[in-house]
Amino acid sequence: MAVPLTLYIDNRLLSPWAMSTYVALVEKNLDFELRLVDLDQGEQRMAPFLCRSPAGKVPVLAHHDFYLSESSAIVEYLEDAFPAPEYAAVCPADIRARARMRQLQAWMRSDLAALRRERPTEVVFEGLRTAPLSDDAQLDATRLLRVAACLLPAGQTHVFENWSIADADLALMLNRLILSGEDVPARLRDYAAEQWDRPSLKRWRENR
Repeated sequence: MAVPLTLYIDNRLLSPWAMSTYVALVEKNLDFELRLVDLDQGEQRMAPFLCRSPAGKVPVLAHHDFYLSESSAIVEYLEDAFPAPEYAAVCPADIRARARMRQLQAWMRSDLAALRRERPTEVVFEGLRTAPLSDDAQLDATRLLRVAACLLPAGQTHVFENWSIADADLALMLNRLILSGEDVPARLRDYAAEQWDRPSLKRWRENR
């Protein structure tokens, strides 16, 4: 019997956090229905969507009659509701590593505002051409590269011991720079390219 899961995401498939939840579902090999919400037409502000997401945000996961928003909460719910070893793990098992994952996710979601504004996901998914980075965005880029280099010392292929959803999130953030022609160290370029070739991330791009 199919798992009664529905994922509500933006209809242009531009949200990095929608991608994160989609990738988690695919990695766990869960059957789910994809529902597109037209943000340009304001569907996120209309009933019945507001009943599912009072804040009017995507992504939203529906599991039976349970609705959950905020991508990091959705990913951890999936990890708890469909745990390893029956389902693939998308979060580190070690409690300290998982805390570090939460830390990294929260930072990428709440910081680097200038970089996210000047290198939106249209750069990554639609080839948008952009102007040179402002000073503030350049500072964000420098911090992002410094953090990524600390998380990925030479010879390490994932942020943690095994692949986790943090790798998908970090690769997308790095690709904001890489795919707009910014100077990024070769090691980080290789890491982002390897993540981008992962089947779950390829499947996300093929849906566009």
